Amino acid sequence: MPRQARLDAPGTLHHVIVRGIEQRDIVRDDRDRLDFVSRMGTVATNTSTAIFAWALMTNHAHFLVRSGSLGLSTFMRRFLSGYASGHNKRHKRHGHLFQNRYKSIVCEEDAYFMELVRYIHLNPLRANSVESLARLDRYRWCGHAVLMGRIRNEWQDRDYVLNWFGAKEGEARRAYREFVKMGIAQGRRPDLTGGGLIRSQGGWLSVKSMRRLGVREQSDERILGSGEFVEKLIEQADRTRREQFSAQERLKRAASLVEALCERESISLEALRSGSRRKDVSRVRCQLARDLIEQCGLPLSEAGRHLGISTSGIAKILSRSEPT
Repeated sequence: MPRQARLDAPGTLHHVIVRGIEQRDIVRDDRDRLDFVSRMGTVATNTSTAIFAWALMTNHAHFLVRSGSLGLSTFMRRFLSGYASGHNKRHKRHGHLFQNRYKSIVCEEDAYFMELVRYIHLNPLRANSVESLARLDRYRWCGHAVLMGRIRNEWQDRDYVLNWFGAKEGEARRAYREFVKMGIAQGRRPDLTGGGLIRSQGGWLSVKSMRRLGVREQSDERILGSGEFVEKLIEQADRTRREQFSAQERLKRAASLVEALCERESISLEALRSGSRRKDVSRVRCQLARDLIEQCGLPLSEAGRHLGISTSGIAKILSRSEPT
């Protein structure tokens, strides 16, 4: 079955999981761990990516993030490629460090935010990397210690998380820790590690109950949320793809139009975009400015880029061509 496209709109909440290729280690010692965490923080700051929860394990890592204006893919590409390059150089190894495709699950915030923070921060305890919650409170390689105020990471959005648990910091921190403590007995949570109907509805028993009652819910493996949330997100993604496709078609049509008229008038693209004031070049440029706006529907700025002139230059051409 072909892979589905990622849902990567800026401002989206993602649970991200990265794994070492063939289940190999992605960190070997504390120097690797420090490099991994510091790179994550630096790239998050540079891409305006909000990090709410994270846990670095030996052969994989979890993050709960809200993508910035550049999207999740830009953050992950810069972060993982930078770390892998440094790791390979330090350990004198070659080839891929991570599985080629990290897992990203779009999450419904109101329903799952607190649960995901707890689930991610309990990873070291579940894996026996630490032996108790008290040790987890001070564990350097997990965002829990930051929320508890034992470690400072300026790039981790500590305040946003604690505000879910109380208005005052001390009260919020105590409520958060108690919430985490209550989750220890839950063990692994397959309902939180992916989308799809079984996970989104809290397990197979819930799904069977829905089927007996004739309840139909939309689901998607890329999404953790209710049927209504899934439906809304898919509709939004489809609309975005249609708009992107339409924009690409306009640009392709515009490029063809420019090339065809230049070829017919024996004018090179270099001359057209050089700002030349030769009469034949100016005439073709004026004609193309009108055609790019009227026939291709380009905004003035995009038409200007095709012709090598400013937005105001396009506006002047159009004003001269208007009937008086």
